[in-house]
Amino acid sequence: MQTDRLLLRPWRPADAEALYRYASDPAVGTAAGWPPHRSVAESREVIGSVFAAPEIYAIVLRATGEPVGCIGLQPATATTGPDAPGDDETEVGYWLGRPHWGRGLTTEALRLLLARCFGALKMKAVWGVHYEGNTASRRVMEKCGFAFHHTERAKGMPPGGVQTEHFMRLTAEAWAARTGRGL
Repeated sequence: MQTDRLLLRPWRPADAEALYRYASDPAVGTAAGWPPHRSVAESREVIGSVFAAPEIYAIVLRATGEPVGCIGLQPATATTGPDAPGDDETEVGYWLGRPHWGRGLTTEALRLLLARCFGALKMKAVWGVHYEGNTASRRVMEKCGFAFHHTERAKGMPPGGVQTEHFMRLTAEAWAARTGRGL
């Protein structure tokens, strides 16, 4: 998947140094709910385990070929009860290296992945979660059409702490209306 500026592709073991460069920044991991990487070896391990899951992509600058962030899908666990996500719903997560913040790259990557979610994957809805205070992540979702759904207090996020999480949701119908693409 690609745009003029970005390529979304699977992570490769050779990406470990680039991953470490960005994932070792405390401002990046903390905002996403994970501790900063401590070594290139740890980044290589993450590529071989966490980032090896289906639908996890490196956000790569086409101009340089460098991975500068990550975006991916996982089973939606947004809530329980009557609004609990079904098998035809997913949750998106993303992060971007600090030197690339404020350039619209994450929004561009999310729009690209949403086209896959509602096109090829036939999802009925996509959920997104951001922590209290992470207004940049909220704005990325808002720019892509997500609407606020609910707020929860999450224990153990980040490890050892308690964090307020805001859940947002985009339905296939809202995406189709917004983009003019049929379902």
